[in-house]
Amino acid sequence: MDNDTIAAIATGLSNAGISIIRISGTEAIQIADRLFYAKKENFHLKEAKSHTLHYGILKENQIPLDEVLVSVMRSPNTYTREDVVEINCHGGIIVTKKVLDAVIRCGARLAEPGEFTKRAFLNGRIDLSQAEAVIDIIQAKNNMELENSVRQLNGNINKEIMQLREQILLDMAFIEAALDDPEHISLDGFTEKLEENLSNWKYRLRKLLSTAENGRRIKEGLRTVILGKPNTGKSSLLNMILGENRAIVTDIAGTTRDTLEEYITFNGIPLNIVDTAGIRWTKDVVERIGVDKARQAAVEADLILLVVDSSVALDDGDKEILREVKGKRIIVILNKSDLPVKVTETDMNSVLAQIWSDNGKASSLSMIEVISISAKEATGLEKLEQKITEMFFDGELVFHEDICVTNARHRYALERAEKSLEQVMESIRMGMSEDFYSIDLMDAYRELGTIIGEEVDEDLVNTIFKEFCMGK
Repeated sequence: MDNDTIAAIATGLSNAGISIIRISGTEAIQIADRLFYAKKENFHLKEAKSHTLHYGILKENQIPLDEVLVSVMRSPNTYTREDVVEINCHGGIIVTKKVLDAVIRCGARLAEPGEFTKRAFLNGRIDLSQAEAVIDIIQAKNNMELENSVRQLNGNINKEIMQLREQILLDMAFIEAALDDPEHISLDGFTEKLEENLSNWKYRLRKLLSTAENGRRIKEGLRTVILGKPNTGKSSLLNMILGENRAIVTDIAGTTRDTLEEYITFNGIPLNIVDTAGIRWTKDVVERIGVDKARQAAVEADLILLVVDSSVALDDGDKEILREVKGKRIIVILNKSDLPVKVTETDMNSVLAQIWSDNGKASSLSMIEVISISAKEATGLEKLEQKITEMFFDGELVFHEDICVTNARHRYALERAEKSLEQVMESIRMGMSEDFYSIDLMDAYRELGTIIGEEVDEDLVNTIFKEFCMGK
């Protein structure tokens, strides 16, 4: 780790009330002291107590740069566990850059993206999962993602991983000690105890992994696909949800040829919503590609908004789409309720009972809802919000776990750790010697360590912190 002093603008570079230039390192206070002239006579920052704020003028070569407030925070009780100085200057772009340039000329180095947080990690202030939570907080697109990231920053994942690693290490240590000193340490009965521990560890890993899909939905948004035949009002529905004319709407069937994707927060629920081409047989090569994309989007969807024109009778095309999406979570939207209705909610439920029933059982129907709206008149939006909310919170899409795995890197590490524990169980079933257990236990221990940064190489660390913004 470099011992040089780094500096960067910690706030957005724009015209604002204030800007903050952050300095961290062994020379942070001395560098700031070379520029700072306190209003209090004969006062220098090197004399300042930790976590104090000081008013004065910033000057370079006796030329005033700005009137400032300077925060002095001494190690180790700082974000980086180094001496940290924050210069609060006026928020103009030019003055902010001039202050930063002066700090650099006085001996600091321009920080790389994420370098302050990287130093916090390398100095033991936070672990790697908490460092990743910092960027997730900055980039959060909805309240659920923000709340989960804050829980991760507070160490929820860290605590569980540390406990698991400690318990695995204890059993590894016992095996090694018994193999080194068999006369005094017996392995009799240990296999049964280890099997019990393995079952417990696997259960806990599986519990964490069970949150990963919800975690993806928190971070990326619920994959919501608008599906239906041509000219049923799919693009009008998208525009109604967005509150703007995002998609082209005409009376010509087949206007939408490709998927159109938007991210929104709908009644507090993150949706990655996709408008698709109308599903029908066509000779048009371009439209057929759009139809294929629509079908693929439906396969990958968490939720399908199936739009049906309620002003015309259901036909084989509607029923074929219903068969294709059987088993998915669906809200059937009977659109065009402003016109004379030929398909009611009762009619649709009757058709669904026929198509979706399994050997006379309609269990799949619990995954489908039917509502009537008019996208043209912008009516029924509240009902749609309510139905999505009910599905989101009362069904399988529950996001309020204490620990929710949102990071793909964490998920892969948990999967590999689980696989290593399964290998230990297989070795026990095969009657192999205890030294084989230690090999796979160590693999599980290391995989869990990658989550919190105990077992990671420098390249991975550098890759993670490159995703950060400058000044953080």
